Amino acid sequence: MAEARAACRNVEIALVLMQFIPYGHQSIDEEDIKAVVEVLKGDWITTGPNVEEFEKELANYVGAEHAIAVNSGTSALDIAVGCLGLGPGSEVITTPFTFVASSNCLLYNNLKPVFADIDPKTFNIDPEKIKEKITPKTKAILYVDYAGQPCRIDEIKEIAAEHDLSLIEDAAHALGAEYKGKRVGSFADVTEFSFHPVKHITTGEGGAVTTDNEELAEKMRMLRNHGMDKSVKDRFGKDAGYVYDIRMLGRNYRITDFQCALGLKQLEKIGGFLKKREAVVEAYNERLPNIEGITIPYVKEDVKHSWHLYNILLDKNLNRDKFFKLMRTKGIGVNVLYIPIHKFSLYAKLGYDGEGLQNTSDIYSRIINLPLHQELSKEDLDRICSAVEECIGECKG
Repeated sequence: MAEARAACRNVEIALVLMQFIPYGHQSIDEEDIKAVVEVLKGDWITTGPNVEEFEKELANYVGAEHAIAVNSGTSALDIAVGCLGLGPGSEVITTPFTFVASSNCLLYNNLKPVFADIDPKTFNIDPEKIKEKITPKTKAILYVDYAGQPCRIDEIKEIAAEHDLSLIEDAAHALGAEYKGKRVGSFADVTEFSFHPVKHITTGEGGAVTTDNEELAEKMRMLRNHGMDKSVKDRFGKDAGYVYDIRMLGRNYRITDFQCALGLKQLEKIGGFLKKREAVVEAYNERLPNIEGITIPYVKEDVKHSWHLYNILLDKNLNRDKFFKLMRTKGIGVNVLYIPIHKFSLYAKLGYDGEGLQNTSDIYSRIINLPLHQELSKEDLDRICSAVEECIGECKG
């Protein structure tokens, strides 16, 4: 009987050990669920009062005058670029080391992405490389706060001012991040955020753009709603008329009221979420430097990192892809973020290659993203760090 119990216990332990730990995961509690259910029982399902309230609270949180909520971070990038009126064929300098939406939004608007190499420490776009890419056709810079660490924003703003360029900040990773004591959200002409489930807060899918420019805000409100010059609120009720105008070529990027009800509850908890992520990072930073063959993230002194991602770099003598497979076999949801944009078939067909992007190519060949989210337990972190140590020795050559 004792042997049977021991065997069952071993099976239970094996099942626990094989449980998959994803690299990102949402944090949803009963308050969140109740808020969504209440909206579903009410009159407003799509654009309603919770959208406006969420926009107000988000703008207040990041310190911007306006926030425009939409149905995804990609949609947010599209209207952020579209509202600037940069002109067909204009060039926009951006990073190749980001999710493809950061560049696709330029193609949507008939603009030409121009890739500048990244800083090998922060993995953010390098301002010195931006300068090298400026031509008479350059109209904007789109910079990305990789992993939640703000870029060298002052230097980028100086470049933009000198050459009369618009600034677009992709802060999909950086809700709650700070640059020189100020939260990200109003440094650029327009700033985009994402609320995908792996981000700091979630609305399921969803995104938003913040700005201090009232004219740009009004354009983005039209762009998210077919280019219409009247909002749902303007056209609702017994005294409302039916007439409206289409002033821009917009799309249906509206976010639902129940998504924003969730977003409001999530935003109330952003401080706690950020602290939990910081605790995960502290645990990694305590254990991982003792493992030979890896480099942990570098953080600049003038920023507060919001820790969307935690990345390690493997030494060049280690096989990254083998490490990835071994970690996945152990049930650890490591990731590789990101495949440089110029490597995708679509961009290769458009004539993009890796010329002048040496840092990007090197970082991509060695990077691994470890799980980082609010739901990780101490046991999860012990298991992840032990797996890293075990797999490193198997990945030479």
